[in-house]
Amino acid sequence: MKKILMIILTVSAMASWGFGQNVTKVGTTAAPFLNVGVGARAIGMGGAFVSLANDASALFWNPAGIALTEGNEAIFNHSEWIADINFDFAGLVVNLGNMGHVGLLADFMTMGEMERTTELYPDGTGQKFNAGSYALGLAYGRSLTDRFSIGFNFKYINEYILNSSASGFAIDIGTVFITHFRGLRLGAAITNFGTKMRMGGRDVLVQHDIDPQRNGSNEHINANLDTDAYDLPLNLRVGFSYDVLQDVAKNQLWLSVDAIHPSDNVESVNTGLEYVAMDIFALRAGYASLFSQDSEQGLTLGAGLKYSFSNVLALKMDYAYESFGRLDNVQKFTLGLTF
Repeated sequence: MKKILMIILTVSAMASWGFGQNVTKVGTTAAPFLNVGVGARAIGMGGAFVSLANDASALFWNPAGIALTEGNEAIFNHSEWIADINFDFAGLVVNLGNMGHVGLLADFMTMGEMERTTELYPDGTGQKFNAGSYALGLAYGRSLTDRFSIGFNFKYINEYILNSSASGFAIDIGTVFITHFRGLRLGAAITNFGTKMRMGGRDVLVQHDIDPQRNGSNEHINANLDTDAYDLPLNLRVGFSYDVLQDVAKNQLWLSVDAIHPSDNVESVNTGLEYVAMDIFALRAGYASLFSQDSEQGLTLGAGLKYSFSNVLALKMDYAYESFGRLDNVQKFTLGLTF
């Protein structure tokens, strides 16, 4: 009863915090693709993963979690995102022993070639163009004690369209604490704290007459349009996770809850469950963006399979379904390898 009461009180506190902000700020930051979750395991749990992160997907959710990975690990994530957009993520974590863990990540959002239109040619000019976004990162995580871990992630971010692009740098900071209360885990992470991004390139280069009223003025002076600079989507996550079964017949049932405070949206809560049988098969379910009235996110489901070739080498395959309401749904596939 004490365990159940503590979980209920914690969830209630996080839920009440989620009602604190009612004004959405969607579309007010650069690089919104940085908010797209990675790893079918985490997505299947509704994105409630900041305290449970202990695989290579921690490079996104909480860099402190890479210090909890077993050995070395690589993951590859693919999903067909909303509106025919492709989203791919690759991550690698290397165990350096007493020196901690280092990680590398590559995050890509791409779309098919599109036809260029203008005011004079609304049906198309016959020209094609590409647009997309990507991030490259270097992470470091270390367990300072047998219960407390900390991690950092340094990222280069770029967005491009036609002949213009914007770039910036960001840092993620996270911690994980495994308490004495029967393995209750607490986690927190601040992600995408960094520079502003400003669009520039050939497409903002124009020829301008600085004084058209003066005779002899040059109307072909090169100039750049002054575009606005936008902040990155700063995000704060705090959460807990708890194994309800406590190693009953080598099975686990994780309950996980995250409270989220983003700079470009309202506050919300993610919840998730993960049942793991004999460290081989997993079933997951969750709900994303609780208490966010205008969100299209909701129910998530997932499953995972782990096949061990030896005590060191293992293959992980995970799948997740994510409901997006009027925007249909998203399916994610993740392939992982521990070695």
